[in-house]
Amino acid sequence: MAKKKTQDPGPSVKDPEVYEALRDDGASKEKAARIANAAAATSRSAVGRRGGEATDYEDRTKDELLQRARELEIRGRSSMSKDELIDALRNH
Repeated sequence: MAKKKTQDPGPSVKDPEVYEALRDDGASKEKAARIANAAAATSRSAVGRRGGEATDYEDRTKDELLQRARELEIRGRSSMSKDELIDALRNH
């Protein structure tokens, strides 16, 4: 069975193949575009070697999660529980 291609991400995405692979793996549109463009600017292997120092959402305090949700302008964050914040951050 052929894999169904999602919608064209548009001209702002510089490496559509990487973008589609990341979206298939569950990355948000924003994150997939950011990584795909970084890969196009350098190389795919260079992007793979770079790594962040981020901690798991479960290891963060609710205040830390609220701060990150504020940065991403997630609506309704002030009334969310820690689990709801984690879900919203992962799926923004």
